[in-house]
Amino acid sequence: MPDYTAEHARAGINAKLPALETWPNQFESYVITTRFPEYTSVCPKTGMPDNGALTIQYMPRKQCLELKALKMYLLGYRNLGIFYENAVNKILHDIVEAAQPVWCVVRGEFTPRGGLTTTVFARWPELKGKNPSSKRSRR
Repeated sequence: MPDYTAEHARAGINAKLPALETWPNQFESYVITTRFPEYTSVCPKTGMPDNGALTIQYMPRKQCLELKALKMYLLGYRNLGIFYENAVNKILHDIVEAAQPVWCVVRGEFTPRGGLTTTVFARWPELKGKNPSSKRSRR
């Protein structure tokens, strides 16, 4: 099988997905946690399915995520070729753009592949000074 390419790495990052919708928040200083145990996407190199559970946790500012739209957005990944590391970061980026929360965390726990399980954790705002490579922008 050929090596991974830059095309594999970029796959799916700019994909058009169903729109995230929001509704006006009425309260302050609370946390919303949503779990999506049936996440599926496709490896852009092998075409094999990637399965896992996503947990989205955020503190709303002025807007809350509308859950049906969130579900449709997440189902949009089902046939998308994207590395799950990129998917978790794209989901975080899209939620922050749509809802503008105080903070947000997206955690993906992916089922074993070749005996390895993977957990991907992305947070906004980024933790300052913890990762020198975190200054890279999403392309």
